[in-house]
Amino acid sequence: METPLLKAPQKRQVTAIIILLILLMLWEVGGMTIKYSVLEERESGSFVANLAKDLGLGLGELDARGARILSKGNQQYLQLEQKSGNLLLKEKLDREELCGDTDPCILHFQVLLKSPVHFIQGELQLRDINDHAPEFLENEILLKISESSQPGTAFPLKIAQDLDVDVGINNLRNYTISSNAYFHINVRDGGEGNVYPELVLDGVLDREEIPELNLTLTALDGGSPPRFGTALIRIQVLDINDNIPEFVQSIYKVQVPENSPVGSLVVAVSARDLDTGTNGEIVYAFFYATEEILKTFRINSTSGKLHLKAELNYEAVQTYTLTIQAKDGGGLSGKCTVVVRVTDINDNPPELLMSSLTSPIPENSPETVVAVFRIRDRDSGNNAKMVCSIQDHLPFVLKPSVENFYTMVTESPLNRESQAEYNITITVTDLGTPRLKTQHNITVTVSDVNDNAPAFSQTTYTLRVRENNSPALHIGSVSATDSDAGANAQVTYSLLPPQDPQLPLASLVSINADNGQLFALRSLDYEALQLRLTLTAQDGGSPPRSGTVQINIEVMDVNDNAPKFEQPLYRVQVSEDSPIGFLIVTVSATDADIGVHGEISYSLFQASEEICKTFEINPMTGEIRLKKQLDFERIQFYEVNIEARDAGSFSGKCTILTQVLDVNDNAPEVTVSAFTRQIPENSPEVMVAVLSVSDLDSEENGKINCTIQDDIPFLLKSSLENFYTLGHFPGHLVDVSGTGTLSQSYQYEVCLRGGSGTSEFKFLKPIVPNIQGHSPGPEIEDNTNDSKNSSQALMKSVVVQIVAVE
Repeated sequence: METPLLKAPQKRQVTAIIILLILLMLWEVGGMTIKYSVLEERESGSFVANLAKDLGLGLGELDARGARILSKGNQQYLQLEQKSGNLLLKEKLDREELCGDTDPCILHFQVLLKSPVHFIQGELQLRDINDHAPEFLENEILLKISESSQPGTAFPLKIAQDLDVDVGINNLRNYTISSNAYFHINVRDGGEGNVYPELVLDGVLDREEIPELNLTLTALDGGSPPRFGTALIRIQVLDINDNIPEFVQSIYKVQVPENSPVGSLVVAVSARDLDTGTNGEIVYAFFYATEEILKTFRINSTSGKLHLKAELNYEAVQTYTLTIQAKDGGGLSGKCTVVVRVTDINDNPPELLMSSLTSPIPENSPETVVAVFRIRDRDSGNNAKMVCSIQDHLPFVLKPSVENFYTMVTESPLNRESQAEYNITITVTDLGTPRLKTQHNITVTVSDVNDNAPAFSQTTYTLRVRENNSPALHIGSVSATDSDAGANAQVTYSLLPPQDPQLPLASLVSINADNGQLFALRSLDYEALQLRLTLTAQDGGSPPRSGTVQINIEVMDVNDNAPKFEQPLYRVQVSEDSPIGFLIVTVSATDADIGVHGEISYSLFQASEEICKTFEINPMTGEIRLKKQLDFERIQFYEVNIEARDAGSFSGKCTILTQVLDVNDNAPEVTVSAFTRQIPENSPEVMVAVLSVSDLDSEENGKINCTIQDDIPFLLKSSLENFYTLGHFPGHLVDVSGTGTLSQSYQYEVCLRGGSGTSEFKFLKPIVPNIQGHSPGPEIEDNTNDSKNSSQALMKSVVVQIVAVE
């Protein structure tokens, strides 16, 4: 048994509490990764680990929860024994075949627990064994070395390849060379675990003495015991050639789309040699070329142009590193590196792998798992990013899980009666250019449960017959339907007991339990009874479901009720300045009858001509409005009789007592009943005039105040009600002619103010004196203010001419 890299939970205890805690911990494992490791080349069926123990599950729980092992791609590397919980190898695994030079070699898998749904991420590390020896692609390496080469000169050699992991101990680790007097081997670390051999010159070569030298190059790996491979190094000593080819660039980096056609130019390398003749003639060739490079690229030996020899595949190889050698005719060479990065093209559509599908699904079930599936795309970058969706307006939702796994669950309980089958299209679209998509269609059916109560065709029923009906009269029918089937849809009707226990329902109405027909059992009286019943419809399910509806039975009326006013007497007050059309009052009457028997019209009853000219009533609404202007000074009170009549011969009456309110719309009036025009001078107190004042308004609006100025030789005295006398003080008239005769006359304006609340009376202003002989008699100037505002005093002035004579 291989030890898991991730420590498994401790063995569960017997008690139920510990079991519950372990299950809760197991649910949280979804975000963790279980790691195992095995050696490559182990036989099929080899034991890896006990999964149940590592997950803290009891014997048989994996089987009960429907555990499955899921792997990327179609290849399954592991198999699970459900009952024992043992995780076994399904086949012999070759690390080099599965991972190449990738280290560590990790094979990903998932553990799916279906009930309830839960995913656990797993990793299987495949460890390398030393099952490959280093080998050279060519058994013979030819080196041409100038005799002018100095001791210490290094000559790169072609490397060997070891299929074991290149960063492990089993990979190529060292080179040796057969014993000789001229060269030793120098092993350079190329980084990332790679080593490169160099042949180092120890002494000066003499072509005339030794024109050729054969050495054995041995490549050894780090295994125990080590494996090795050999190649023959043939060294030809050349004549002096002191210039080696030099590349314009030491490294070339290019990007090539994976869909480039065979023969496409990848890059053109260029080198130059300052020598002439054959020593300056350059030939290009691959150096350190692997088999993969040789079958993928070709180089023009003359031009240095690198072309594709085979199609590229980003999903297989993303980067090629080529070493190009430029060799002159003298055998000297220079090298450059070409790094070819293969760019991804969106040439792989997404794939959808369905793990489980549940159909049919019971209706009214809470969130239910319908399907479990995984999506993948063999491209990379945005080309491998995917969006998974289903149609809008479906009661399903997709939930992503680990490693591109999705579950499709019901978003809400389904209703078979609304829709019994769903055709769902799962669309997986990558984000590449152009975007590629894959669609997968599934059908999900909904199974029925008794979840519908009988439903009535109406929310309420109103049934009408005439009163005094005959017994056993068919009143009407009700109908309820149930969308379920079989016994669940069989409906039985019944009447619920009334809320009023005094109502003898059983002797009034009955219902046919099978068809919902209602019958009146005896004669009904409209005025005595209006029925409100509750009817129930129950299906034959177990347990049964039911629906109710309100039944209003209206007994049709005959005209046997007179309209009645809300009140028999209405008292209203209306200002006399109210405009025509002013709403005085709205009367309202009701009739216990219904239909045309209860329709009421309003009219004036036995109205005088004055009332008909003054008021009008709306026959439909009972609104009473002014038809002409009111005048308090003319009529202060109206008595209006109103009749409410139904469509038959019945009527009701009411009386409206309307009081007219006064406004200050009349100016005071002055009447001069006696007047003395000429007053002798130096006479004792003389009465000049007797005045009477009046105002047609009432209350405060009819009160009058009389005043004169304070600085004139006259006195205003109140006499009887609204009578005044105007008297003269002695000694205030003068002789203005010088002949002893008073020729001067005076005119004063007497002001009367109505509604002022005072008793003053005064002359407002003196008037230009008149010449003697002016027409006798009082002159009255009317300054009446027509304002209707009762708060404003109305004024009238009287001009009185006084002549002073001896």
